[in-house]
Amino acid sequence: MARTGSIVATLLVGAAVGAALGYIIATDEDKRKDDLDKLKKQVNDWADQAKDKADQMRKKAEHVEEDIYNA
Repeated sequence: MARTGSIVATLLVGAAVGAALGYIIATDEDKRKDDLDKLKKQVNDWADQAKDKADQMRKKAEHVEEDIYNA
């Protein structure tokens, strides 16, 4: 059952990526450049957020480790 859900999710993500690429390719050059710049900015923002979240989790893990060691 879980495997079916994973397959469906993969297909949906693939369809979304394909639709986005098709839209970008079908637009004129100036609009395409603007859209790609927006997309790059959004992906970079998401990467920065993920990096910040990972740093926060690492710091929490270090504090928990210190608490366990000092207990």
